Amino acid sequence: MIKSPLGKNIIIDGGNNRDYDYGEKVVVPYLLDRKITKLDFLMISHFDADHCGGLFAVLQNLKVENIIIGKQDSEYENCIEFLKLAKSKKVNVIFVQAGDLIKIDKSSYFQILWPDSQNMISENGINNNSVLAKLVYGDFSMLFTGDIEELAEKEILKKYQNTDILNCDVLKVAHHGSKSSTIQEIIEAIMPRISVIEVGENKYGHPNQAVMERLEKLGSKTFRTDLNGEIRIKVKKKKFNLKVDTMISL
Repeated sequence: MIKSPLGKNIIIDGGNNRDYDYGEKVVVPYLLDRKITKLDFLMISHFDADHCGGLFAVLQNLKVENIIIGKQDSEYENCIEFLKLAKSKKVNVIFVQAGDLIKIDKSSYFQILWPDSQNMISENGINNNSVLAKLVYGDFSMLFTGDIEELAEKEILKKYQNTDILNCDVLKVAHHGSKSSTIQEIIEAIMPRISVIEVGENKYGHPNQAVMERLEKLGSKTFRTDLNGEIRIKVKKKKFNLKVDTMISL
């Protein structure tokens, strides 16, 4: 959940599973509890259920102005169903790819760095063509990575070599800290001061210990939702003040 300096509301992803509707029972109540009944942007990094399944309830229960979806390399059932629902709700759908800019308000925007329509990845495409979006507000930036894996990370590094475009203050660590993502080279290109891992109890071993060690070695302070609960980051006048009470002020 992102609230822009001028009060625009943005959601990036919202998961689900077969046994529990997190959209209806967690995400929608969370938003309504904060008196949020309208979303200016709803961004879906990719269409795995743990990233999009909870957003059906959001679309059913809240006013959504715009949906941001990455260019797809093939058709996915969740995507087809979600677009049907969006059409029935008359929501504007924006398909993005590397090079696009999404203006949030006069002081903030999303820079879309991936997927690349000229270099779509076929191997595990649903993850590797996740939207890679850089949120920029003044001198502050945060990178949202979806579930990109090593194959995509290497292509992204090639695409942006000899630039500092990947560098950011805060990193949403890819794929819940999976061992298949967050290679050494991409962390060195990003150099985040703070890393956030969105993860719960799972059978996959997320977050991977080697990933945690790579982040620590580079000096990135890491927070995890399974240990820290809700993690709030507040950016005010671009000053960096770190308070560890599940709220981070920048």
